[in-house]
Amino acid sequence: MQFPLSTDWMIPMLVNGIHRKTVEFNDGRLTLVNQPLLPHRFETVSFTDYREVAKAITNMVVRGAPAIGAAAAYALALAENEGADLSEAATLLKSARPTAQDLFSSVDSVLKAVDTGKSAADAADEISAAYESACKNIGELGAGLITEGMVVNTHCNAGWLATVDWGTATAPMYVAKRRGVGFSVIVDETRPRCQGSRITAFELAGEGIDHAVIADNAAGHLMARGNIDLVIVGSDRIAANGDIANKIGTYTSALAAYENGIPFYVAAPLATIDPECASGETIPIEMRNGDEVACMFGADIRTGEMRTIRIAPEASNIYNPAFDVTPARFITAIITETGIFKPENILDALNRIIDG
Repeated sequence: MQFPLSTDWMIPMLVNGIHRKTVEFNDGRLTLVNQPLLPHRFETVSFTDYREVAKAITNMVVRGAPAIGAAAAYALALAENEGADLSEAATLLKSARPTAQDLFSSVDSVLKAVDTGKSAADAADEISAAYESACKNIGELGAGLITEGMVVNTHCNAGWLATVDWGTATAPMYVAKRRGVGFSVIVDETRPRCQGSRITAFELAGEGIDHAVIADNAAGHLMARGNIDLVIVGSDRIAANGDIANKIGTYTSALAAYENGIPFYVAAPLATIDPECASGETIPIEMRNGDEVACMFGADIRTGEMRTIRIAPEASNIYNPAFDVTPARFITAIITETGIFKPENILDALNRIIDG
């Protein structure tokens, strides 16, 4: 599947010529891209029950911190439509995944707006629009980091499928491409769920961006050989001191980049910052089902049927942390919608927005 290329960087992501967002809400129905089916099938699934949205967040039908935040906000709109207790709905939604700060900030923002007399749906619309705007700005601000002939590395998927539109780590790539900059991208496969090889590669192919998928443990090798010039990743939570939590393997990538003198950037909206979290040591790390490591899910190359196969022995114990923490000292800077900041200054950047 190819997405038509755009000549204007402001034109958002298209699927078969149609503008599609990861999270869409119309006529009391929430529609999400069914991400576990990618890249083999592009399908959407719709919800009218907030409880089912909570399951979709847990099962990663929708994933990526901003996308989760927007989906949870709209789930509260569904709860409001049902006449459900919003406090109870909020508790359920917050329990869906523990690490992504956007989930918590979006739910709290909706509840606060409802307390002032606003509908949950209107509040969710504002949150969704804010994510779109933030990602556009991240793209424009970060695009200048990508220069002609550069090789950029990214881990996991922080693209438009992880947000509402545009993406975080990929937004600078999309803007640079549409401005005519020639560069290529090295995509870490991102085991165990392979969000890099399945989803980021899917996005980049659609945008016509030259890229190659590598095994996660090949990134350090390429960095040591001078084959990577820049790393840009997303984040699921940013602590007050600039430490970040992101998909498991990000810390390893940051260490390799630091050792080889390669700039390592994090792209995230300010909503991803948790001012109550002093450092990465207090970020909750989600532990997921061991089957994600023990098994592989994909399309049968002969029939196209989506299948799960086991690759680890039944007797083996499995340890599956979904995220790791990268200390601020390994991060060159954080790209946000309002500017590019040193990690130690990220809380000041957020406070200026709040105070302003």
